[in-house]
Amino acid sequence: MAITDIPILSMLRTRMEWAQERQRVLSENVANSDTPNYRGRDLKALKFDDSTPITPAAVSSVSLARTENRHIGSAFLGGSSFRTEKGNYEVRPGGNSVNLEEEMMKVAANQMDYQAATALYTRSLYIIKTALGKR
Repeated sequence: MAITDIPILSMLRTRMEWAQERQRVLSENVANSDTPNYRGRDLKALKFDDSTPITPAAVSSVSLARTENRHIGSAFLGGSSFRTEKGNYEVRPGGNSVNLEEEMMKVAANQMDYQAATALYTRSLYIIKTALGKR
């Protein structure tokens, strides 16, 4: 059995990838906090209890849309395999729905989740190395 086939490590890796993608989406929200008619987005929470695996073909991708030639293109060339959702935010008179305080709270919570997942991943690898006698 390969180390990548261990379910807990696979789930932790998926969780870390989700946190990275959520960080990207939240940073787009913060970057567009003054853009008229911009609607804030967020990723749907991961559910590991589903019997159907997440496949990139079954999920819509997240990408920036260039609505004008002067807009900067996305540096992220690959599509996301995670689903996004539009939040239920208050909309300002300019049509923007991003609240910077809420976004910063989400970023902090996302950072703590990522750090917890990386700590668990590291400890799991340490336990495996100890069991193999390669400490």
